[in-house]
Amino acid sequence: MSPERIALSLPIWRGTPHLSVLSGGITNVNFRVTDDSGDYVVRIGDDIPVHHISRAGELAASFAAHAAGLSPPVIHHAPRVLVIGFVHGRTMTPADFQDDALRHQAVDLIASAHRNIPKHLRGGAQAFWVFHVLRDYAARLIAESHSKAALLSKLMEQARTLEGAVGPIDMVFGHNDLLAGNFIHDGARLWLIDWDYAGWGSPLFDLGGFAANMGLTSFQETEMLTQYFRAIPADLPRRYAAMKAAAALREALWAMVSESHSGIDFNYAAYAATCLDTYAAAYSQFQRTP
Repeated sequence: MSPERIALSLPIWRGTPHLSVLSGGITNVNFRVTDDSGDYVVRIGDDIPVHHISRAGELAASFAAHAAGLSPPVIHHAPRVLVIGFVHGRTMTPADFQDDALRHQAVDLIASAHRNIPKHLRGGAQAFWVFHVLRDYAARLIAESHSKAALLSKLMEQARTLEGAVGPIDMVFGHNDLLAGNFIHDGARLWLIDWDYAGWGSPLFDLGGFAANMGLTSFQETEMLTQYFRAIPADLPRRYAAMKAAAALREALWAMVSESHSGIDFNYAAYAATCLDTYAAAYSQFQRTP
């Protein structure tokens, strides 16, 4: 059965449901469905072992994120299917977070996720350690003779340097996929959606990923860290710079793996090239950070 038919055949609809495709997703197939009771988002997707995605973990995180006031409610779930409330608002772009007020709202939302989701999380929970993800991605790309496999030896040597620089971590429950498209503003506040990669890990990964994905300046990064931590320990800038670089490298290797493992119509190769440029800049920043 096609994803469209699955979405329309769910037993929860009142009256005749109407479906439209939601663009922008590069991991799942997403639809907006409207029935007599309102608007909903239907996400169709299996577990994705190559990306360490567990739908059971996504569901648990989605329930907890709603209970923490960060995400819309879970309306229905079944194998391969997650239905959540539709947020009437505007999907953010990286340029939006050049606005100080919006960026501050986003950092508050990230901090709230880290501090409040664990209060509501139930059942099994995923772990997310970016350096394990990088090693796994690199091994797969080499085994599959990816066109950029020759780059991986140097990249993984750099990853080992970054992992050593990060050092011990304080664990939080992170979102781990802070692309601009996962923030929606309804006119009054920001919402954070899509918990596919959520799991226990370092707060620096979300912060570094947010900065890398939004193209924040050094001043904005310092402001972000001060807002999140209140006081910045002397060793934090280098540890943060290391994790920011790792976050950018993860996005690049994610795109490379997705080239041959995703059926979604998206130019993963071009995205990987852009992410490698972002990583190169982030690694250079790390090298300059004392």
